[in-house]
Amino acid sequence: MTKQKEKKYNGYQSFDYLEAGKDYKPYKLAKQINRVEPYVYPISEAQEEEVQQIMEEDLIISLHEHTFVTPEDLDQIMEFRRQGRDWTGYEGLSKSGLDVVFENFMDGTAFITSSAGWKWQDVIHDLGIRYSDFAHQDMVIKAETIEDIYRAKREGKIAFVSSLESATQIENEIDRVDVLYGLGVRVMGIAYSEANSLGSGLKEKNDGGLTAFGHRVVERMNKLGMTIDVSHCGDQTARDVIAASSKPIFMTHVGARALWNISRLKPDDVHIACAEKGGVIGVEAAPHTTLTEKHPNHSIESVMEHFDYLVNLVGIDHVSFGLDTLFGDHVGLHHAFAAALSIGSAHAGIEFDEVEYVKGLENPAEAYPNVVRWLVKHGYSREDIRKVMGENIMRVLKETWVK
Repeated sequence: MTKQKEKKYNGYQSFDYLEAGKDYKPYKLAKQINRVEPYVYPISEAQEEEVQQIMEEDLIISLHEHTFVTPEDLDQIMEFRRQGRDWTGYEGLSKSGLDVVFENFMDGTAFITSSAGWKWQDVIHDLGIRYSDFAHQDMVIKAETIEDIYRAKREGKIAFVSSLESATQIENEIDRVDVLYGLGVRVMGIAYSEANSLGSGLKEKNDGGLTAFGHRVVERMNKLGMTIDVSHCGDQTARDVIAASSKPIFMTHVGARALWNISRLKPDDVHIACAEKGGVIGVEAAPHTTLTEKHPNHSIESVMEHFDYLVNLVGIDHVSFGLDTLFGDHVGLHHAFAAALSIGSAHAGIEFDEVEYVKGLENPAEAYPNVVRWLVKHGYSREDIRKVMGENIMRVLKETWVK
C-alpha cells in the first residue's frame, strides 16, 4: 500500500523546554497513535494511490478539532484541567495528513479559577500557555492570515487557526472581541451550551434569539475579520446570527437533525440559511452525535451519511468536515464533563447504543485519511473532494478575514 507522507516532525513533545516535576506536574498521557485498534477504511491499491496524491497536493483542512492529549487515567482529568497546561498531540498530527487545523482549545472545561469554564482570565491563560508551547516547536504555524495557511502547506507544516467555541468569556465587554483578535483568534462561536449575553445555547429550553448585545458583537466580528460560528447556538439564535451577519458564517461541527433528532444537530432550515448566506457546514464526529437510524452505532458510515445528506440538501460548495476529535478517551471525557458539555442534555429522552469510540474516526491521525478514502471509494470527483476537504473553507475565510 502507498505510504502516507508525514509532516516534518522532529519529535518535540509539549513543554520539552521545561522540567517535569519542577515547572509543572506531569501526568501519564493517552497514546496518540494506536490507542485503540487502528482502522484503515478499505479501498483498492489504485484508490489508495489516488488518496495519497490528494492529501499531498490539495489542502486538507479540519474546521474543528481539539488537538490536546488527555491523561490516560481520566480520574485525573479535573486536576489536570485545573493545572491549566494542555499538551498538543504533535506526534499524532504529524501523521494526520492535515495541513490546517481550526484549533478550539478546551475553554468550556477551563477550570483554573472556576468549575464553570469560560472565564476571561482562564481563556487568556489557556491561549498564552498553548502559544508558548507552539513557539518552541517548528511543525505548527500559528495562522492569522490566508498566506500563513498556504505557507504551511508549502513547507510541509500544519497551520493552526485559533478558534473559540463561544463568546461567553467576553461577558458584556465588546472590546474583548478586539483583544481576542489581537491575540490571534480568528473564529469564535456566539454561545455554547448555556445562554450568555449574546444569545442562547443549545441546552436552553427557551431560545430568545440573538440579543441586542449579540447584534453588536456580530457587527464587530464582521468589521474585525473574525469568522462567526453557530455550532452550539440554539436554533433561533443561529437563524438570527446568520441573518444579522453581513458575511458568510461557519457551522464548524454539526450534523443533520433530520437524520438524528437531537438538539446538538441543526434542522434543515438552519443549514439552508447558512448555505444561502455563502457559509460552510462542517460535519461532526464526536462520539454519539452524528448517529443515524441506518447506522445507529457511531462510525465513519453514520458520519458520512450526514455528509451525503447535507451535500444533497445545500450543495457540495457548502459542506466540509470539522470532526471534533482529540487524543484520548473521548467517550470517557464526555462522562467526566457531563455537566459542562452538551452531550447529555442533547440526548435527553433519546435512546442509543454507546460505543467505546467512533470506528474509523477515533483521532485526528486516523480520521482525515479515512474520510478521503471514503470519498474516493464512493465516487466523489477530485474537484468535489478538493472542495469539501479545503476549498469551501478557504472561500469563506477569503470573504471574512482581513485582506
